[in-house]
Amino acid sequence: MATNRLWRKWLVYVSLAGLLEGGAACRRVAPRHAGSLPWAESAAPYLPPAGETQMENGLWGECPPERKFDGTTDRVVIAELKGPAVITMIHFALPAAGKLDRSTLLRIYWDGEASPSVEAPLVDFFADPDGALERVDSALVNKKRGWNCYFPMPFARSARVELVSQDPRYPGNASKNPCYSYVMAQKMDALPAGAQYFHAHWRQQALLLGKEEYRVFEADGPGQFVGWNMTVRGVGAPGAGYPVDENVNFHLDGETTPSIVWMGLEDGFGFSWGFPGEANGFPYTGFQPWHKGAAAYRFCVADRITFCKQMRMTVGFGPNETWFHQIYSQPKSELELSSVAYWYQAEPHTPWEAMPAADIRRPTNLPAPAATEAARRRAQEHVKAGEALALDCGSPAGDVAYLKDGWDFTLRGGYSYARFPGEVKHCWADAKELKIELRCPKGAGGLLRLYLLDADNFMGGRKESVRVAGREIATCEHFQQGRWIEVPIAAADTAEGRLPIAIRNLNPAANAVVSYIRFVEGGPPQSAE
Repeated sequence: MATNRLWRKWLVYVSLAGLLEGGAACRRVAPRHAGSLPWAESAAPYLPPAGETQMENGLWGECPPERKFDGTTDRVVIAELKGPAVITMIHFALPAAGKLDRSTLLRIYWDGEASPSVEAPLVDFFADPDGALERVDSALVNKKRGWNCYFPMPFARSARVELVSQDPRYPGNASKNPCYSYVMAQKMDALPAGAQYFHAHWRQQALLLGKEEYRVFEADGPGQFVGWNMTVRGVGAPGAGYPVDENVNFHLDGETTPSIVWMGLEDGFGFSWGFPGEANGFPYTGFQPWHKGAAAYRFCVADRITFCKQMRMTVGFGPNETWFHQIYSQPKSELELSSVAYWYQAEPHTPWEAMPAADIRRPTNLPAPAATEAARRRAQEHVKAGEALALDCGSPAGDVAYLKDGWDFTLRGGYSYARFPGEVKHCWADAKELKIELRCPKGAGGLLRLYLLDADNFMGGRKESVRVAGREIATCEHFQQGRWIEVPIAAADTAEGRLPIAIRNLNPAANAVVSYIRFVEGGPPQSAE
């Protein structure tokens, strides 16, 4: 088995090694050594002398401050490498929170370019759409308690790998982003003339596929397409299914009619008569059920698709599929597709459209988790108490206990902790300062309530100051039994639709904490919980 895995890895690298041949004389055929055996000449660029390996770590506590998220920045450069070299592996560990969605972007820049050559939600780049899959098995990307990539990525002068955290509730929050990363690379003497660079781009669109095709990507060449991952699901009506009768079209070098067509969506991923009923993960193709739709990947290594000047990849029904065009042109028949395309091309590349905001990148119309009877009762209690916002800070059950329409929050500094002794075990904490912003209707007035608890008498007892809407409210210590801080809020405090809260640690050996946040609209103080 180990020999088979090693042989498979050699075949991947040798096949992709042909990309380094580049060449101004573009041919729409595979490069000379594309399908050759492991010891082929074209593998040589990926076998530099031993001892010339580079590695850069990021995000972990031992890394320099500028390589970590700390709530004060939403962008972190996790690796900056000098070329000529080839990135051979990229690894990300699971966040402390245990999950990650599309809020965090992966961007990679080659040779000082202004526009990234790789831009995608980190999880989707690894064929893990919206972070919803437990496991992904393929030869080039995989996931199980971490994400790993094995695409060879050559560069001549420099490579910059960065993450951008755009979660509207937890921007730049360390516990909500990968807790560790590393990038491996091997130095080279030089890249061959015309070497092609790795690119990847994510898109998502809900559309009437009977009226228009879904556009996966467009690129100006020369280049070579090496794979993609995709999701499809019906979003026009509750419980809608999805068809697999779409074609995957490759328009090469300005073609109006595609010269390469995978007929049948599932056939393009190596299946037939629909996707199978269970997950299947192979080295180059795979499928998993995903939100009553499909998630699939296909890597084209020995069968990559070359283009000289331009490529346009689309998904749509064939010209003779009249019935599907009619059905999927009707209202409430919308399909939502998302995709990451992977390809190599000569630089410079054409910049892409701006990436949508994080909340727009989420899958559309996902059903809300079914509320338990206990959860419904608790929500009714918050409504009865006149609360527009109720946060159980750091609770394993979730930070949000109740949010009225128009209310939300952002945790700009701090992390979750849920191991206090006693009945209330959870809090948000920060060694320096907790920075919280409540988002609310403009001019909302009422009573802000903060519950502070030093249940473990940490480092001889916590001491912290509370500041709300720019006003110093209180300095608190000796709150081992818990203490409510109540702050009247006037319309002027929320005139901009937000209410900033800062809780600063005053014991250098301890940290600042808060366990509950409540906002009572226009009401009198409520009894302690």
